[in-house]
Amino acid sequence: MDVFYALAEPSRRKIIELLANSGRLTATEICGSFKITPQAISQHLKVLLEARVLSFDRQAQRRIYRINPDSMLEVERWTRHMESLWNERLDALDRVLEEEKRRAGNKKGNGNGRQ
Repeated sequence: MDVFYALAEPSRRKIIELLANSGRLTATEICGSFKITPQAISQHLKVLLEARVLSFDRQAQRRIYRINPDSMLEVERWTRHMESLWNERLDALDRVLEEEKRRAGNKKGNGNGRQ
């Protein structure tokens, strides 16, 4: 399963935020932050586990969930790549706008407004 698919759902993103702030939580602790059923939380955890966004440790009968940092690196790499692409495009737009400003300034400077 794709990490971006797993993170597309708002409740799953909130689970990630909870774990980012807390480090490690049980399903019961996670469920306490939501107004949805434990079964729904269980399904969200299953998706996050299948996408390898989360991992868990067993402690007696409990699973202690935590974020898998490798999956977050994948998201970070993609985000940085997209940021780089957009920065290149915006820089090119800045250059075009600066050139247009320069041309407009030259037209005003010749006195009659004509080229």
